[in-house]
Amino acid sequence: MSASESGLPSMYYDRQFGLSAAKILPGEFFVTSQDMLIVTVLGSCVSACIRDPYTGIGGMNHFMLPEQRQDEGTLLSASARYGTYAMEVLINSILKAGGRRDRLEAKVFGGGRVLQNFMVSNIGEQNARFVKDFLLLENIPIVAQDLLDIYPRKVYFFPQSGRVMVRKLRAIYNDTIIQREREYGGRLSQEPLGGAVDLF
Repeated sequence: MSASESGLPSMYYDRQFGLSAAKILPGEFFVTSQDMLIVTVLGSCVSACIRDPYTGIGGMNHFMLPEQRQDEGTLLSASARYGTYAMEVLINSILKAGGRRDRLEAKVFGGGRVLQNFMVSNIGEQNARFVKDFLLLENIPIVAQDLLDIYPRKVYFFPQSGRVMVRKLRAIYNDTIIQREREYGGRLSQEPLGGAVDLF
């Protein structure tokens, strides 16, 4: 079973790993019970890779908190409500696919400072803090993390085994990542609420 907030993500066959793969973009998520790969590229956004290790059912999201407006007050307002939705829709899809809430575990990635001058505050830090606080509140243990720093990351998640590979894009200035997140951040502010490989 698979699910995505905006329909099926881009699917392809990954020759390097010999597996079917789903590539998710900002604002999307994907859940599967199959032996496959979920891939995304993160700048200031964060991804939570959540799974039930007993069943191997798991998924990944890719989200950013909307820009905080002057009249919003604290982060725990419209921005946090959006982040909560992005997390809950992933968790609920895993449960619907047969995962059990009391067995869920998470690995979290992203929140790099790559969008200089994009927002008044550091949105990468806000995203990283939010995802950690949310999982703590929901009693879902974080068993691995790679957050903050200044690099974009490419994340490969294998839900059945729980393995995650992270490639930090140190040598590549990827304007596509930055432009994609700028456009995504712009959409969020207008929409209603609704290098080296590291193993984790």
